[in-house]
Amino acid sequence: MQIFEALITRISRFLDFVAGLMLAGTAALIVANILGRSLLNTSILGTYEMVGFFTAGAVGLALARCALENSHIAVEFITDRFPPSLQKVIQLITGIPVIGFIIFTSYNLLQYGSRIAESGEVSPTTQMAFYPFIYIVALGFLALSLVLVLKLAQLFTGGERK
Repeated sequence: MQIFEALITRISRFLDFVAGLMLAGTAALIVANILGRSLLNTSILGTYEMVGFFTAGAVGLALARCALENSHIAVEFITDRFPPSLQKVIQLITGIPVIGFIIFTSYNLLQYGSRIAESGEVSPTTQMAFYPFIYIVALGFLALSLVLVLKLAQLFTGGERK
């Protein structure tokens, strides 16, 4: 269990680091576009598209670490009043379908990315292939599903950290 937790933690941190690089690249692109418009009276073609792609990738890759560190919003004001044993049952009842949904989402994103890659579809302005960003988001969802499996396992082995 500790090896699985260490592996998931490393993967989540790495993906979060890549997400940070994508956000930094997005910020640099926006600043360069603004400076280009102000100083050179020209803009970078496809800035809007690229910002959208990089932002989607960054959000997708950051999901796992957010879940790992419980940095998301959780509405537990009702279930916190229940006995711990009932809280575990509720988390199990809700956790398993959520994991299934996240895996289903990741799988369908991979299929969608493959269809886009096969069709040769590109972005309208820059003619850039965008299927790699779909794959990146799918990878983020897959990592999120592993974190959720870890959380569920920790819940029943006494290793849950809140």
